[in-house]
Amino acid sequence: MYGVFVLVGILLWSSISKTFFLPSLWTLEMAQFSMVAYYILGGPYSIQLGSNVRMDLLYASWSHRTKMWVDSITILFLIFYLGVLLYGGIDSTTYSLMYGERSPTAWRPYIWPIKVIMCFGLVLMIMQCISELFKDIIRLRGDKLDHEDPHESSLGWEEA
Repeated sequence: MYGVFVLVGILLWSSISKTFFLPSLWTLEMAQFSMVAYYILGGPYSIQLGSNVRMDLLYASWSHRTKMWVDSITILFLIFYLGVLLYGGIDSTTYSLMYGERSPTAWRPYIWPIKVIMCFGLVLMIMQCISELFKDIIRLRGDKLDHEDPHESSLGWEEA
């Protein structure tokens, strides 16, 4: 959550330096890097909180058990997708580290730090997805998680 303040600070400095001083070379790319870090590290947190977006067109009319089945199946697809992204990310990160890849801009920062952050965020997201898959399986078996109210479903809707 505090990554937004870092991004605002960088963009504020960019505006001030362009207005009153010589423009800084690093502000645009640093803002992009901080935004990437903010979003990629915020993904696992949003999955943990259950604040990710769902298409409610059909989902809202399904029974609670059907929703759990669909959530379990879609989380498997998400784990596969994130695994493919992580595989490519690790390959790209090793290339960047081996050859000292730099950005083609005037500032020329190394690219590997943001690639490492992206791989770390993908690992965290895969771990959170595996956790959600286990929670869905536990709920499908009819068991309740320790932190859940026995009268409410996992998604916050009261069961009939």
